[in-house]
Amino acid sequence: MTSALVWFRRDLRCFDHAALYQALRFADRVYCAFVFDTDILDALPERRDRRVEFIHASLRELDGALHALSLAAGGQGAGILVRHGRAVDCIVQLARNLGVSQVFTNRDYEPAAIERDRQVAARLAANGIAFADFKDQVIFERGEVLTQSGKPFSVFTPYRNAWLKKLDDFQLQPYPIAKYAARLAPKPTGEVLPALSSIGFEATDLARLPLPTGMRGGKQLFEDFCTRMDGYRQARDFPARKGASYLSVHLRFGTVSVRELAAHAQRRGGEGAATWLSELIWRDFYHMILWHHPHVAGHAFRPDHEHIVWDDAPELFAAWCEARTGYPLVDAAMRQLHQTGYMHNRLRMVVASFLTKSLGIDWRLGERHFARHLNDYDLAANNGGWQWAASTGCDAQPWFRIFNPVTQSRNFDPQGRFIRRYLPELARVPDRFIHAPAAMGTADQAAAGVHIGVDYPAPVVDHARARQRTLMRFSFATAKNRGQTEPNAMPAATPKGLRSSTDVSQRG
Repeated sequence: MTSALVWFRRDLRCFDHAALYQALRFADRVYCAFVFDTDILDALPERRDRRVEFIHASLRELDGALHALSLAAGGQGAGILVRHGRAVDCIVQLARNLGVSQVFTNRDYEPAAIERDRQVAARLAANGIAFADFKDQVIFERGEVLTQSGKPFSVFTPYRNAWLKKLDDFQLQPYPIAKYAARLAPKPTGEVLPALSSIGFEATDLARLPLPTGMRGGKQLFEDFCTRMDGYRQARDFPARKGASYLSVHLRFGTVSVRELAAHAQRRGGEGAATWLSELIWRDFYHMILWHHPHVAGHAFRPDHEHIVWDDAPELFAAWCEARTGYPLVDAAMRQLHQTGYMHNRLRMVVASFLTKSLGIDWRLGERHFARHLNDYDLAANNGGWQWAASTGCDAQPWFRIFNPVTQSRNFDPQGRFIRRYLPELARVPDRFIHAPAAMGTADQAAAGVHIGVDYPAPVVDHARARQRTLMRFSFATAKNRGQTEPNAMPAATPKGLRSSTDVSQRG
């Protein structure tokens, strides 16, 4: 009998699973495994990490689902073998101990993961074991969608058009796992899922958040979103409304199938479904960019923007991190991130633009902060979003377009409902001041029960002046790239409070 091992990573489901399907077709007996990779876990700054707990809970469900799937197909039961250690060691050792002839897995596009898989494949080959990986977490990957000249796209809209033109039913067809599930192998005697504490982590507040885990959680959220999908285009930009899908964590860890989601949007039609499908295409786009241009993990996509001189302003960066910038929408968004591990997509753009263009701070610092706190952290999407906001990436927002945080607040949280949810100290501030409390006079502050500079901080920068600094910053970088003369240095940053209500109405 032939045996195979399926290595689960960011695909924690037992339906519509490319590697699992290929292994079940190939072998008479198929084992399933997951590794809590210490190369990843040891780099985490805290032992209370919602992502690790999410994975652990999802593995518990997956273990039971594999067992039930096997029994329903007439098999002997199955489950997931879980290891804790370096993946490059654990997978090779497990494959040898189980006597498998091939290891199957779904492809990962991050540079570190590519190198890890290269090492695993080489060590397996030295032991006479084959290694095969498959496309699963995206609809189109690597070089599947190219320009007419055969080069990777660097602008989203033509990529999306080519993506949609290439899409057919085959790309969205699910992999029929249940048909072959009798081939799932039972777990060896004594195999149990390790406790969270045994891998060095503690429970978090995950159970108190509106984030159900595992395949059931993904299904629950998707079914709920389907009732709201038609209004997605209008509702998605307003953080106080239930407009988003909230599926990003499930897409990140593969507890949902991207093929199923895209197929539903394609069949449903309408502007809401089309807008959401476009968001899934953005996800493919950023994974494609990371594959073709791995230097973006640490460097600007555009080499000419490596010359940008960012400010060394640790006090301003700390104010941004700690939600005390004096701009309510920015601070509310940062509190949402720290309290829940989630941030609304519109707000991700707002706070990223504020850090890079209002505070003049290197996008890489913000990217790392998000990597530490986001439940749905994904290198490709996080990097793409930050470089878009900083105007250093592919198809980025033009550098001379600068979000005004007050205008964004007025447009997308007009009554301040989101702001008040996360900044209760501003609960009694009238609507006309909620977006810029520093514009209140002494009497208005007393009536609202908030003293600016004491109960809530004054703005750390003047947006209008910060905007001019950003225009100069990019102008200098552009001049340098063209070999033109430039001033010796940028004018110093001046973190001062807003002087009048006219300052906060300056549009960017």
